[in-house]
Order: sequence, then structure tokens, then C-alpha cells
Amino acid sequence: MRAVVIDRPGGPEVLQVKERPAPEPGPGEVKVRVHAAGINRADVLQRKGFYPAPPDAPADIPGLEFAGEIVEVGPSVFGWNKGDRVFGLAGGGTYAEYVVVHNRALARIPSQFNYIEAAAIPEVFITAYDAIVVQCGLMSGETVLIHAVGSGVGLAAVQIVKALSAVSIGTARSQDKLDRAKALGVDHCILARDAVFAEEVLSRTAGKGVDVVLELVGGSYVPEDLKCLAQKGRAVIVGLVNGARCDFDLALVLRKRIMIKGTTLRARPLEEKIEAIQLLSRNIVPLLEKGLLTATIDKVLPMTEAGEAHKYMEENLNFGKIILRM
Repeated sequence: MRAVVIDRPGGPEVLQVKERPAPEPGPGEVKVRVHAAGINRADVLQRKGFYPAPPDAPADIPGLEFAGEIVEVGPSVFGWNKGDRVFGLAGGGTYAEYVVVHNRALARIPSQFNYIEAAAIPEVFITAYDAIVVQCGLMSGETVLIHAVGSGVGLAAVQIVKALSAVSIGTARSQDKLDRAKALGVDHCILARDAVFAEEVLSRTAGKGVDVVLELVGGSYVPEDLKCLAQKGRAVIVGLVNGARCDFDLALVLRKRIMIKGTTLRARPLEEKIEAIQLLSRNIVPLLEKGLLTATIDKVLPMTEAGEAHKYMEENLNFGKIILRM
């Protein structure tokens, strides 16, 4: 098979398309012909040598999500057949023509979605739903602050918040991304070029603050988050593009009884990844089928241009997902 391989740690130029043996399914696994794969920041970190693949994934083929069709079913697999259209998550290796995954780490692609659209769904919608609904217990009528609202996870969160009849406040560092997010359903937009937004958030919420913060930026954003969280507010940290360290006022955490959580998908063991995919099947796919959620795709590139895709993401130019076509 052809695969995008990390030739050595470094810049986007180290991504090279090479021939590799196709993986074969073992007990409980299926082999999927990958038609499209989503680009994620974890892939960029892996390429740079900062985020090694887990032991059950190829060390030098990045990629966490895919859409394709089953071409082979391993022993002890029930409910799946050759030709089934599927999407899902993997520990790595999805920048390739074939990937082998556990049969319970798959979901059926809704009939109205093609492979490109389907590849834009798993990581961002699972991450957003798991963070704000499962971990933070978002309820109808509550208010959610979504940072990096023009990112794939940010736009997925906007749609989930809307589907649950909650209120969204989105931040971004460019007015263009805010304007485009507004068209997709975000209720309030705040320009946050200098990581200063708490006063504006409090103004938009009549001084109450927000119930949930989806923190996709990290660093200096976190102290501002605490200022604008409501009593018994919940913050979940997903991304650290602004840095992994900050100083914040612990007295605010005590006084407001704030809950702060952190989360990742890739580092979870198989059984927890299976739970995440079940969220996709049970909670997200029905909303996709009803048209309440949809994929937001910025750019589609062939696998031979994986380096360009990474460069584009690192420049923070994308609005929504970047997809590789295999």
C-alpha cells in the first residue's frame, strides 16, 4: 500500500509517500480501505517528534481518523461485512490506503455523507461531545464559551451546543473566522487577539458568566477562563497551542467552586476508544442523519500533498477540517 511516512522528525517536508506492507486483521479486527483521512494537530506534533504513536500503531505513519470501506473481516467479528462504509478513530496510521482497527472502534457512515465529509467528523465531534456533554454535563439553556471557534473542534462544538438548545460564545483571533462561525450558528462572537476576553464575556452574560468553557488554546487563556466562569462552572482543557503553563488565581477556583478537567483521545486505552466510538454511533450519528450536525471542510488535498496540509494547519489558516484524499 501507499502511505504517508514521517521520514524523520522535522518540518512538513519530512512527510513522504512510500510503499509499505498493508496491515492484516487479527481476531476482532477489520481491514478498511481508507478513502479519506482528517488532519489533526496531534499529527503535526507527531511529525515534529513531540507526540509518539502508541504501541499498537505504526510509529511513522500519522493519522487518527478515517473514512472508508471494509475490505476484510478478521476472525471473531460479527455485525460487519465487506463493503460496509465506515468511519472511526485509530491510534495512528490512517494516512495510508489501508488501516486495521478493532471492529468496535467503527461506526457506519450516514447514507447522505460521502467519504470526504465523513472523514471530517470522528475526531472533532467525538472530542467536542465528550468534552462538553459527557465530562462537563452541558444542559439545555446553559452557556458555553468555545475558544478557537473556527477550528474543527470549535465548529463541531457550536453545532452540538445549538442542537442541545444551549447558548454559545465563540472566540477567535481573526474577525473573518468569527464572521464565518456566526453564519454557522454561534450566538455571540468575541475577538480575542491578545488573550483578553473575560470582561466581554461577562458583559454578554449580564455578569453571570458561562457555565462551561471548552478550552482549545490553553496557556494565557486559562486565567481569563476562570474570571468569566459562573458559580459551579466547568472548564475542560483540550488544546495547548498557546502553551502548557500559566499562572491563575486559585482563590477563584475555591470561591466559585470551579471544576477544571483535562482530556485527550489518542492516549486512551482501546476500551475507552471503543466507548468514544459508541458516543459517535449513539449520540452523534442520529444528529447527523437529521441534519442538525454537518461536516465543515476547509480544504481537501491528495495524500501526496500531506506536507502542504500540515503547513496550512500550522499557519492557522484553516476554517474547519483539512482532509487528505487517499
